Amino acid sequence: MSDIENQLVPKEETVHPRGIYLLPNLLTTAALFSGFYSIVAAMKGLFDIAAIAVFIAGIADALDGRVARMTNTQTAFGAEYDSLSDMVAFGIAPALIIYSWSLSHLGKLGWLAAFLYTAATALRLSRFNTQPQDTDKRYFQGIPSPAAASIIASAMWLGSDYNVDGASVAIPAALLTVFVAGLMVSTVRYYSFKKWDHKGRVPFMMILVSVLLIVAIAINPPPILFAISFGYAWSGIVMTLWQLRKVRKTKKQYLIK
Repeated sequence: MSDIENQLVPKEETVHPRGIYLLPNLLTTAALFSGFYSIVAAMKGLFDIAAIAVFIAGIADALDGRVARMTNTQTAFGAEYDSLSDMVAFGIAPALIIYSWSLSHLGKLGWLAAFLYTAATALRLSRFNTQPQDTDKRYFQGIPSPAAASIIASAMWLGSDYNVDGASVAIPAALLTVFVAGLMVSTVRYYSFKKWDHKGRVPFMMILVSVLLIVAIAINPPPILFAISFGYAWSGIVMTLWQLRKVRKTKKQYLIK
């Protein structure tokens, strides 16, 4: 066929399917709604409900990515939608509910601490979205935004549950908010649980511990959730310091040789 004939023959165009996958994006919408509702609840002074809504958003956020991978429905749209939902549920909502409960009593310093947390979440999400594809998926760089939000929400829930006046703990709340914001933009490594084999066999003791943990959360959620969230925050710090110690020890042995 000549070049002229090739030009006359219409080329096949790639047709991209329209629409979005329902289930993973529905879970993302649930996370977005929970984050929005937590703000509304905090504005009404319902701080315990506001904290619960943040945790529900965390559960929905954890499920949407796994459902997308399991059903092979991962899309660029879903990734962008999930990131925007995370910004609301784990960036804006925790900052506003801790501000409504406690930080507002500090005046300008209070809303600056809340804004710092929000900005740190945006930076954390932007860094995560632009990280190289060959990054080790077993670890997060900086504490993930859902875990950061759980620390803020559980701390507020714990104080509200024990009838602590937010004004009396405004300074510790501000320090906690800034501390968590710093962890999000830090280079501290946190285990991601993405490579955890959910289909593999586990020791019987692990099942027993899981059951006891669920029972403990059901009996008294605020202190248990705060302990879990805060423990995860410190786990990354301890792991990073341990790895730095090993590297320094290896370098020292190499120099001696």
